[in-house]
Amino acid sequence: MKRDRGRGPSPADDTASQEPAPGAVPAVDARLLVREEGVKGYVDEFRRKMRSGELGSLPVVLAVIIIWTVFGSLNSTFLSAQNLSDLSQQIVGTGMIAVGIVFVLLLGEIDLSVGSVSGLCAAIFAVLNVLNGMNEWLALLVAIAGGAAVGLIHGFFFAKVGVPAFVVTLAGNLAWNGLMLQVLGTSGTVNIPGESIVSKLYSTIYHSPAAAYVTAAVGVGLFLAASLLDAQRRRAARVPFRPVGEIVLRTVVIAALAFAAAYILNQYQGLPLALLIFLILLVLLDFVLRRTTYGRRIFAVGGNIEGARRAGISVAFVRMSVFSIAGTMAAIGGIFLAGQIQSASQTSGGGNLLMNVIAAAVIGGTSLFGGRGSVWSALLGALVIGSIQSGMNIMGVSNAVQFMITGSVLLAAVVVDSLSRRTQKAAGRA
Repeated sequence: MKRDRGRGPSPADDTASQEPAPGAVPAVDARLLVREEGVKGYVDEFRRKMRSGELGSLPVVLAVIIIWTVFGSLNSTFLSAQNLSDLSQQIVGTGMIAVGIVFVLLLGEIDLSVGSVSGLCAAIFAVLNVLNGMNEWLALLVAIAGGAAVGLIHGFFFAKVGVPAFVVTLAGNLAWNGLMLQVLGTSGTVNIPGESIVSKLYSTIYHSPAAAYVTAAVGVGLFLAASLLDAQRRRAARVPFRPVGEIVLRTVVIAALAFAAAYILNQYQGLPLALLIFLILLVLLDFVLRRTTYGRRIFAVGGNIEGARRAGISVAFVRMSVFSIAGTMAAIGGIFLAGQIQSASQTSGGGNLLMNVIAAAVIGGTSLFGGRGSVWSALLGALVIGSIQSGMNIMGVSNAVQFMITGSVLLAAVVVDSLSRRTQKAAGRA
Protein backbone atom coordinates (compact mmCIF):
# COMPACT_ATOMS: atom_id res chain seq x y z
CA MET A 1 0.00 0.00 0.00
CA LYS A 2 1.35 3.39 -0.98
CA ARG A 3 1.80 5.98 1.78
CA ASP A 4 2.08 9.74 1.71
CA ARG A 5 5.57 10.81 2.74
CA GLY A 6 4.35 13.57 4.98
CA ARG A 7 2.30 11.53 7.40
CA GLY A 8 2.88 8.69 9.85
CA PRO A 9 1.35 5.24 9.64
CA SER A 10 -2.41 5.11 9.94
CA PRO A 11 -4.35 2.78 12.27
CA ALA A 12 -5.21 0.69 9.23
CA ASP A 13 -1.51 0.36 8.48
CA ASP A 14 -0.85 -0.79 12.08
CA THR A 15 -3.57 -3.39 11.85
CA ALA A 16 -2.24 -4.70 8.61
CA SER A 17 1.30 -4.87 9.95
CA GLN A 18 0.16 -6.87 13.00
CA GLU A 19 -1.71 -9.50 11.03
CA PRO A 20 0.09 -12.86 10.95
CA ALA A 21 1.73 -13.89 7.71
CA PRO A 22 0.02 -16.63 5.69
CA GLY A 23 0.77 -20.04 7.19
CA ALA A 24 2.14 -18.60 10.47
CA VAL A 25 1.25 -20.41 13.71
CA PRO A 26 -0.07 -18.03 16.38
CA ALA A 27 1.76 -18.05 19.72
CA VAL A 28 -0.09 -19.99 22.42
CA ASP A 29 0.77 -20.13 26.11
CA ALA A 30 2.38 -23.50 26.82
CA ARG A 31 0.37 -23.89 30.03
CA LEU A 32 -2.86 -23.73 28.01
CA LEU A 33 -1.64 -26.49 25.70
CA VAL A 34 -0.73 -28.66 28.68
CA ARG A 35 -4.24 -28.45 30.10
CA GLU A 36 -5.91 -29.00 26.75
CA GLU A 37 -4.02 -32.27 26.29
CA GLY A 38 -5.29 -33.73 29.55
CA VAL A 39 -3.26 -36.36 31.39
CA LYS A 40 -0.74 -36.67 28.56
CA GLY A 41 -0.10 -32.93 28.70
CA TYR A 42 0.64 -33.03 32.42
CA VAL A 43 2.95 -36.03 32.02
CA ASP A 44 4.85 -34.28 29.24
CA GLU A 45 5.04 -31.09 31.32
CA PHE A 46 6.41 -33.07 34.29
CA ARG A 47 9.07 -34.65 32.10
CA ARG A 48 10.02 -31.27 30.68
CA LYS A 49 10.42 -29.81 34.17
CA MET A 50 12.60 -32.72 35.27
CA ARG A 51 14.82 -32.37 32.19
CA SER A 52 15.15 -28.61 32.69
CA GLY A 53 16.00 -28.92 36.40
CA GLU A 54 12.72 -27.61 37.86
CA LEU A 55 12.60 -30.20 40.64
CA GLY A 56 10.48 -28.29 43.15
CA SER A 57 9.83 -30.20 46.38
CA LEU A 58 10.28 -33.61 44.77
CA PRO A 59 13.79 -34.33 46.19
CA VAL A 60 12.84 -33.57 49.79
CA VAL A 61 9.55 -35.51 49.55
CA LEU A 62 11.48 -38.51 48.24
CA ALA A 63 13.99 -38.02 51.06
CA VAL A 64 11.23 -38.16 53.70
CA ILE A 65 9.78 -41.32 52.12
CA ILE A 66 13.20 -43.00 52.04
CA ILE A 67 14.09 -41.99 55.60
CA TRP A 68 10.76 -43.20 56.99
CA THR A 69 10.97 -46.44 55.01
CA VAL A 70 14.51 -47.21 56.19
CA PHE A 71 13.97 -46.42 59.87
CA GLY A 72 10.52 -48.02 59.85
CA SER A 73 11.98 -51.26 58.51
CA LEU A 74 14.81 -51.21 61.05
CA ASN A 75 12.59 -50.46 64.03
CA SER A 76 8.78 -50.42 64.02
CA THR A 77 8.79 -47.91 66.88
CA PHE A 78 9.80 -45.16 64.47
CA LEU A 79 6.47 -45.22 62.60
CA SER A 80 4.40 -45.59 65.75
CA ALA A 81 1.75 -42.96 66.44
CA GLN A 82 3.56 -41.89 69.60
CA ASN A 83 6.90 -41.27 67.89
CA LEU A 84 5.36 -39.42 64.94
CA SER A 85 3.28 -37.30 67.30
CA ASP A 86 6.36 -36.46 69.36
CA LEU A 87 8.23 -35.67 66.15
CA SER A 88 5.51 -33.20 65.10
CA GLN A 89 6.10 -31.26 68.33
CA GLN A 90 9.89 -31.49 68.35
CA ILE A 91 10.31 -29.89 64.91
CA VAL A 92 8.26 -26.81 65.75
CA GLY A 93 11.01 -24.76 67.43
CA THR A 94 13.57 -25.50 64.73
CA GLY A 95 10.96 -25.06 62.00
CA MET A 96 9.91 -21.63 63.27
CA ILE A 97 13.49 -20.35 63.14
CA ALA A 98 14.00 -21.99 59.74
CA VAL A 99 11.06 -20.00 58.35
CA GLY A 100 12.96 -16.79 59.08
CA ILE A 101 16.04 -18.24 57.39
CA VAL A 102 13.91 -18.98 54.30
CA PHE A 103 13.04 -15.28 53.99
CA VAL A 104 16.72 -14.32 54.21
CA LEU A 105 17.80 -16.99 51.73
CA LEU A 106 15.22 -15.70 49.25
CA LEU A 107 17.34 -12.54 49.14
CA GLY A 108 20.42 -14.65 48.46
CA GLU A 109 21.82 -13.78 51.92
CA ILE A 110 22.43 -15.64 55.19
CA ASP A 111 21.73 -14.94 58.87
CA LEU A 112 24.20 -16.53 61.30
CA SER A 113 22.69 -14.92 64.40
CA VAL A 114 19.30 -16.64 64.65
CA GLY A 115 20.53 -19.22 67.15
CA SER A 116 21.82 -16.66 69.65
CA VAL A 117 18.80 -14.41 69.02
CA SER A 118 16.46 -17.28 69.91
CA GLY A 119 18.39 -17.90 73.14
CA LEU A 120 18.42 -14.19 74.00
CA CYS A 121 14.65 -13.83 73.56
CA ALA A 122 13.98 -16.94 75.63
CA ALA A 123 16.18 -15.48 78.37
CA ILE A 124 14.36 -12.12 78.19
CA PHE A 125 11.02 -13.82 78.72
CA ALA A 126 12.28 -16.00 81.57
CA VAL A 127 13.94 -13.14 83.45
CA LEU A 128 11.04 -10.70 83.00
CA ASN A 129 8.30 -13.18 83.90
CA VAL A 130 9.89 -15.62 86.34
CA LEU A 131 12.43 -13.44 88.15
CA ASN A 132 10.77 -10.03 87.91
CA GLY A 133 7.08 -11.00 87.98
CA MET A 134 6.04 -9.26 84.76
CA ASN A 135 2.75 -10.40 83.25
CA GLU A 136 3.54 -13.45 81.12
CA TRP A 137 1.75 -12.16 78.01
CA LEU A 138 3.55 -8.81 78.23
CA ALA A 139 6.87 -10.57 78.77
CA LEU A 140 6.15 -12.75 75.75
CA LEU A 141 5.44 -9.71 73.56
CA VAL A 142 8.59 -7.94 74.80
CA ALA A 143 10.68 -11.00 73.96
CA ILE A 144 9.24 -11.26 70.43
CA ALA A 145 9.60 -7.51 69.89
CA GLY A 146 13.22 -7.86 71.00
CA GLY A 147 13.82 -10.40 68.25
CA ALA A 148 12.24 -8.09 65.66
CA ALA A 149 14.41 -5.17 66.86
CA VAL A 150 17.58 -7.25 66.68
CA GLY A 151 16.74 -8.29 63.11
CA LEU A 152 16.06 -4.67 62.20
CA ILE A 153 19.52 -3.71 63.50
CA HIS A 154 21.10 -6.38 61.31
CA GLY A 155 19.09 -5.18 58.33
CA PHE A 156 20.11 -1.56 58.93
CA PHE A 157 23.84 -2.30 58.90
CA PHE A 158 23.41 -4.52 55.85
CA ALA A 159 21.03 -2.39 53.78
CA LYS A 160 22.02 1.14 54.81
CA VAL A 161 25.66 0.93 55.90
CA GLY A 162 26.64 -1.72 53.36
CA VAL A 163 28.24 -4.26 55.70
CA PRO A 164 27.92 -7.79 54.25
CA ALA A 165 25.13 -9.78 55.89
CA PHE A 166 27.56 -12.59 56.69
CA VAL A 167 29.74 -10.24 58.75
CA VAL A 168 26.84 -8.40 60.41
CA THR A 169 25.10 -11.56 61.57
CA LEU A 170 28.34 -13.28 62.57
CA ALA A 171 29.09 -10.31 64.81
CA GLY A 172 25.51 -10.46 66.05
CA ASN A 173 25.89 -14.14 66.85
CA LEU A 174 28.68 -13.30 69.27
CA ALA A 175 27.18 -10.09 70.64
CA TRP A 176 23.67 -11.41 71.32
CA ASN A 177 25.07 -14.55 72.92
CA GLY A 178 27.05 -12.32 75.27
CA LEU A 179 23.95 -10.24 76.02
CA MET A 180 22.02 -13.43 76.78
CA LEU A 181 24.64 -14.41 79.37
CA GLN A 182 24.40 -10.93 80.84
CA VAL A 183 20.60 -11.10 81.05
CA LEU A 184 20.64 -14.51 82.74
CA GLY A 185 23.10 -13.27 85.35
CA THR A 186 25.19 -15.37 87.70
CA SER A 187 22.65 -18.20 88.03
CA GLY A 188 22.99 -19.04 84.35
CA THR A 189 19.66 -20.88 84.28
CA VAL A 190 16.06 -19.78 84.84
CA ASN A 191 13.49 -22.55 85.16
CA ILE A 192 10.11 -21.88 83.56
CA PRO A 193 7.12 -23.26 85.51
CA GLY A 194 4.93 -25.88 83.86
CA GLU A 195 1.88 -23.63 84.18
CA SER A 196 3.62 -20.78 82.32
CA ILE A 197 2.17 -19.73 78.97
CA VAL A 198 5.44 -20.70 77.27
CA SER A 199 5.31 -24.23 78.66
CA LYS A 200 1.64 -24.55 77.76
CA LEU A 201 2.21 -23.38 74.18
CA TYR A 202 4.50 -26.34 73.68
CA SER A 203 2.93 -29.03 75.83
CA THR A 204 -0.82 -28.44 75.34
CA ILE A 205 -2.53 -31.21 73.36
CA TYR A 206 -6.18 -31.26 72.29
CA HIS A 207 -7.21 -34.81 73.16
CA SER A 208 -10.60 -34.70 71.44
CA PRO A 209 -10.39 -36.48 68.06
CA ALA A 210 -12.64 -33.77 66.62
CA ALA A 211 -9.89 -31.16 67.06
CA ALA A 212 -7.51 -32.83 64.61
CA TYR A 213 -10.20 -33.73 62.10
CA VAL A 214 -11.81 -30.27 62.19
CA THR A 215 -8.39 -28.67 61.71
CA ALA A 216 -7.76 -30.92 58.70
CA ALA A 217 -11.20 -30.10 57.26
CA VAL A 218 -10.72 -26.35 57.72
CA GLY A 219 -7.28 -26.51 56.10
CA VAL A 220 -8.59 -28.45 53.10
CA GLY A 221 -11.58 -26.10 52.78
CA LEU A 222 -9.35 -23.03 52.80
CA PHE A 223 -7.09 -24.59 50.17
CA LEU A 224 -10.06 -25.38 47.92
CA ALA A 225 -11.59 -21.92 48.35
CA ALA A 226 -8.27 -20.17 47.67
CA SER A 227 -7.66 -22.31 44.57
CA LEU A 228 -11.12 -21.62 43.14
CA LEU A 229 -10.84 -17.91 43.89
CA ASP A 230 -7.44 -17.74 42.23
CA ALA A 231 -8.74 -19.57 39.15
CA GLN A 232 -11.71 -17.21 38.91
CA ARG A 233 -9.46 -14.17 39.23
CA ARG A 234 -7.06 -15.45 36.56
CA ARG A 235 -9.94 -16.36 34.24
CA ALA A 236 -11.30 -12.83 34.55
CA ALA A 237 -7.85 -11.46 33.72
CA ARG A 238 -7.69 -13.80 30.70
CA VAL A 239 -4.49 -15.49 31.82
CA PRO A 240 -3.89 -19.27 32.20
CA PHE A 241 -5.76 -20.77 35.15
CA ARG A 242 -6.18 -24.22 36.70
CA PRO A 243 -9.30 -26.05 35.50
CA VAL A 244 -11.80 -27.23 38.10
CA GLY A 245 -10.83 -30.87 37.56
CA GLU A 246 -7.19 -30.18 38.42
CA ILE A 247 -8.19 -28.17 41.49
CA VAL A 248 -10.40 -31.00 42.72
CA LEU A 249 -7.62 -33.54 42.19
CA ARG A 250 -5.10 -31.42 44.10
CA THR A 251 -7.64 -30.90 46.89
CA VAL A 252 -8.22 -34.66 47.16
CA VAL A 253 -4.48 -35.26 47.55
CA ILE A 254 -4.19 -32.54 50.20
CA ALA A 255 -7.24 -33.93 52.01
CA ALA A 256 -5.78 -37.45 52.02
CA LEU A 257 -2.54 -36.20 53.59
CA ALA A 258 -4.29 -33.94 56.10
CA PHE A 259 -6.76 -36.54 57.35
CA ALA A 260 -4.07 -39.23 57.46
CA ALA A 261 -1.99 -36.95 59.70
CA ALA A 262 -5.04 -36.23 61.87
CA TYR A 263 -5.74 -39.97 62.17
CA ILE A 264 -2.16 -40.71 63.28
CA LEU A 265 -2.18 -37.89 65.85
CA ASN A 266 -5.47 -39.16 67.27
CA GLN A 267 -4.03 -42.65 67.65
CA TYR A 268 -1.74 -41.30 70.38
CA GLN A 269 -2.98 -38.23 72.27
CA GLY A 270 -4.42 -35.78 69.78
CA LEU A 271 -3.52 -32.48 68.12
CA PRO A 272 -0.54 -30.60 69.66
CA LEU A 273 -1.12 -26.87 70.03
CA ALA A 274 2.49 -26.19 69.00
CA LEU A 275 1.97 -27.93 65.66
CA LEU A 276 -1.30 -26.05 65.07
CA ILE A 277 0.38 -22.67 65.69
CA PHE A 278 3.24 -23.63 63.38
CA LEU A 279 0.88 -24.55 60.56
CA ILE A 280 -1.14 -21.35 60.99
CA LEU A 281 2.01 -19.25 60.77
CA LEU A 282 3.12 -21.16 57.67
CA VAL A 283 -0.20 -20.49 55.95
CA LEU A 284 -0.11 -16.78 56.82
CA LEU A 285 3.51 -16.29 55.73
CA ASP A 286 2.94 -18.31 52.57
CA PHE A 287 0.09 -15.94 51.74
CA VAL A 288 2.40 -12.97 52.34
CA LEU A 289 5.06 -14.38 50.04
CA ARG A 290 2.88 -15.59 47.19
CA ARG A 291 -0.18 -13.34 47.26
CA THR A 292 1.05 -9.88 48.22
CA THR A 293 3.06 -7.17 46.52
CA TYR A 294 5.56 -7.27 49.35
CA GLY A 295 6.19 -10.98 48.79
CA ARG A 296 6.72 -10.46 45.07
CA ARG A 297 9.24 -7.74 45.89
CA ILE A 298 11.21 -10.16 48.04
CA PHE A 299 11.47 -12.60 45.13
CA ALA A 300 12.35 -9.74 42.78
CA VAL A 301 15.19 -8.50 44.98
CA GLY A 302 16.50 -12.02 45.46
CA GLY A 303 16.25 -12.85 41.77
CA ASN A 304 17.75 -9.68 40.31
CA ILE A 305 18.61 -6.85 42.66
CA GLU A 306 19.51 -4.37 39.93
CA GLY A 307 16.33 -5.13 38.01
CA ALA A 308 14.30 -4.70 41.21
CA ARG A 309 15.94 -1.35 41.88
CA ARG A 310 15.19 -0.13 38.37
CA ALA A 311 11.58 -1.26 38.78
CA GLY A 312 11.23 1.20 41.66
CA ILE A 313 11.40 -1.31 44.52
CA SER A 314 12.90 0.00 47.76
CA VAL A 315 15.65 -2.59 48.11
CA ALA A 316 16.77 -1.20 51.49
CA PHE A 317 13.26 -1.50 52.96
CA VAL A 318 12.85 -5.07 51.69
CA ARG A 319 16.21 -6.11 53.12
CA MET A 320 15.64 -4.51 56.52
CA SER A 321 12.13 -5.93 56.84
CA VAL A 322 13.25 -9.43 55.86
CA PHE A 323 15.97 -9.47 58.53
CA SER A 324 13.41 -8.20 61.03
CA ILE A 325 11.12 -11.10 60.09
CA ALA A 326 14.05 -13.48 60.61
CA GLY A 327 14.64 -12.03 64.07
CA THR A 328 10.95 -12.29 64.93
CA MET A 329 10.76 -15.94 63.88
CA ALA A 330 13.98 -16.65 65.80
CA ALA A 331 12.34 -15.21 68.91
CA ILE A 332 9.18 -17.27 68.46
CA GLY A 333 11.21 -20.41 67.82
CA GLY A 334 13.33 -19.72 70.88
CA ILE A 335 10.19 -19.37 72.99
CA PHE A 336 8.96 -22.79 71.85
CA LEU A 337 12.37 -24.37 72.45
CA ALA A 338 12.36 -22.90 75.97
CA GLY A 339 8.87 -24.28 76.53
CA GLN A 340 10.08 -27.68 75.38
CA ILE A 341 12.77 -27.93 78.09
CA GLN A 342 10.98 -25.52 80.49
CA SER A 343 14.04 -23.38 81.05
CA ALA A 344 16.31 -20.72 79.60
CA SER A 345 20.02 -21.30 80.17
CA GLN A 346 23.48 -20.38 78.95
CA THR A 347 23.24 -23.12 76.33
CA SER A 348 19.97 -21.81 74.84
CA GLY A 349 20.33 -21.18 71.12
CA GLY A 350 23.69 -22.91 71.05
CA GLY A 351 24.93 -26.32 70.04
CA ASN A 352 23.94 -27.34 66.52
CA LEU A 353 20.75 -25.27 66.42
CA LEU A 354 22.08 -22.74 63.90
CA MET A 355 23.30 -25.46 61.56
CA ASN A 356 20.01 -27.35 61.88
CA VAL A 357 17.83 -24.37 60.96
CA ILE A 358 19.98 -23.43 57.97
CA ALA A 359 20.04 -27.07 56.90
CA ALA A 360 16.26 -27.31 57.30
CA ALA A 361 15.68 -24.32 55.00
CA VAL A 362 18.12 -25.54 52.35
CA ILE A 363 17.17 -29.22 52.50
CA GLY A 364 13.51 -28.18 52.23
CA GLY A 365 14.17 -26.69 48.80
CA THR A 366 15.04 -23.01 49.33
CA SER A 367 17.89 -21.98 47.05
CA LEU A 368 21.10 -20.60 48.53
CA PHE A 369 21.37 -18.39 45.44
CA GLY A 370 18.17 -16.47 46.17
CA GLY A 371 14.90 -15.94 44.34
CA ARG A 372 13.51 -19.47 44.75
CA GLY A 373 11.88 -21.14 47.74
CA SER A 374 8.82 -21.38 49.97
CA VAL A 375 8.04 -21.17 53.67
CA TRP A 376 6.88 -24.79 53.40
CA SER A 377 10.56 -25.59 52.82
CA ALA A 378 11.06 -25.01 56.53
CA LEU A 379 8.46 -27.63 57.42
CA LEU A 380 9.81 -30.21 54.96
CA GLY A 381 13.44 -29.59 55.90
CA ALA A 382 12.73 -29.67 59.64
CA LEU A 383 10.83 -32.92 59.09
CA VAL A 384 13.85 -34.46 57.32
CA ILE A 385 16.31 -33.43 60.04
CA GLY A 386 13.92 -34.32 62.85
CA SER A 387 13.25 -37.72 61.30
CA ILE A 388 16.97 -38.46 60.99
CA GLN A 389 17.60 -37.49 64.61
CA SER A 390 14.55 -39.38 65.88
CA GLY A 391 15.41 -42.53 63.95
CA MET A 392 19.03 -42.51 65.06
CA ASN A 393 18.08 -41.93 68.68
CA ILE A 394 15.79 -44.95 68.52
CA MET A 395 18.62 -46.97 66.97
CA GLY A 396 21.05 -45.75 69.63
CA VAL A 397 23.39 -44.06 67.11
CA SER A 398 25.91 -41.62 68.61
CA ASN A 399 25.68 -37.84 68.13
CA ALA A 400 28.92 -37.90 66.14
CA VAL A 401 27.37 -40.10 63.47
CA GLN A 402 24.18 -38.02 63.50
CA PHE A 403 26.17 -34.86 62.77
CA MET A 404 28.03 -36.52 59.91
CA ILE A 405 24.84 -37.83 58.31
CA THR A 406 23.01 -34.51 58.71
CA GLY A 407 25.98 -32.73 57.14
CA SER A 408 25.96 -35.18 54.24
CA VAL A 409 22.24 -34.60 53.66
CA LEU A 410 22.84 -30.82 53.68
CA LEU A 411 25.66 -31.16 51.16
CA ALA A 412 23.46 -33.34 48.96
CA ALA A 413 20.71 -30.70 49.05
CA VAL A 414 23.12 -27.95 48.01
CA VAL A 415 24.53 -30.12 45.21
CA VAL A 416 21.00 -30.78 43.92
CA ASP A 417 20.26 -27.04 44.06
CA SER A 418 23.45 -26.19 42.16
CA LEU A 419 22.88 -28.84 39.49
CA SER A 420 19.26 -27.73 39.16
CA ARG A 421 20.29 -24.12 38.54
CA ARG A 422 22.93 -25.21 36.03
CA THR A 423 20.38 -27.33 34.17
CA GLN A 424 17.85 -24.50 34.11
CA LYS A 425 20.44 -22.11 32.73
CA ALA A 426 21.32 -24.59 30.01
CA ALA A 427 17.60 -24.87 29.20
CA GLY A 428 17.23 -21.08 29.17
CA ARG A 429 14.90 -21.03 32.19
CA ALA A 430 17.09 -19.33 34.79
